[in-house]
Amino acid sequence: MHEQQYNSRSFRKRPLKVLRSLNPDFSRPPCALTIGNFDGVHRGHQALLRKLVEGARARQLTSCVMTFEPHPKEFFSAANAPPRILNLRDKLEAIGKLNIDQVLVQNFNSAFAKLNPEAFVSEILLKQLNARWVLIGDDFCYGAKRAGNFSSLQIAGKKWGFEVESIATVIENQERISSSALRQALQDGNMEYAKELLGRTYSISGHVLYGQQLGRKLGFPTINLAVANHFENLKPATSGIFVAQVHGIAAKPLPAVASLGVRPSVDHSGKVLLEAHIFDFKENIYGRIVKVDLLKKLRDEAKYSDLNTLRLAIQNDALQAQHYFKQAHNV
Repeated sequence: MHEQQYNSRSFRKRPLKVLRSLNPDFSRPPCALTIGNFDGVHRGHQALLRKLVEGARARQLTSCVMTFEPHPKEFFSAANAPPRILNLRDKLEAIGKLNIDQVLVQNFNSAFAKLNPEAFVSEILLKQLNARWVLIGDDFCYGAKRAGNFSSLQIAGKKWGFEVESIATVIENQERISSSALRQALQDGNMEYAKELLGRTYSISGHVLYGQQLGRKLGFPTINLAVANHFENLKPATSGIFVAQVHGIAAKPLPAVASLGVRPSVDHSGKVLLEAHIFDFKENIYGRIVKVDLLKKLRDEAKYSDLNTLRLAIQNDALQAQHYFKQAHNV
């Protein structure tokens, strides 16, 4: 009994394999599959993904997640699409931490959008992915005009010989844990509730870019992150000034104050940028990928009439952030 428990727990984490395209003529190993946008990879998503891994192991299948890029709502109407919660890099990282074997990042284009439910099953699930067990959320729809649902997928499964199972929505305190609830928490700047829904601190990663060096001139040098291409076209899920911490530079996360938004006082392009002033830090880290945790929102972005007023506002933000870390250290 002890040996069986040890073997079951000694599962060695393998690197997540990311697929950008599939060759229908290439024979793929049979898989356990789930499908969705997984924006946020919140605790509801995590419950589904953990069940997928358990089911895959029990059936000796490869666990596979199919997600979409761009988000289908962005494809059909970018102007009306909801803000993205995570960039693709951060989404893949969050999925990979759950011991998933592979992720297919499906290009959501016009040809894919036109697939009817029958073609979606025969061409994608069977021919390209070789799905033997499909696990979906209770609100799952598929195919052109979202015409397919759980019932039709079950019928297809019986016809083609694959299992279909659904998982109920995770409800907590009479509220559904969903991307919509998480997005609202972020838009409200309620980072504690966002953390509760995520099961982790909300964070954004990106490459450190060369900036205008304005922060340095104001006495508050910053690292500037390219947060992701989609944030250049869509509003981020949250914006404002935050108490933050930065990973990927030192052995421990470094305390900081961060700004996420369009910087209305100094930039009129509308491009979203994440800037972080790391306390007592002067190293050159251009080109590095770092991750910034947004711990607490201090205020909304504001437009200032001159650089001195902006400098005083940043100084006050930095003092509040330092006070936050001092209190946290003393607790």
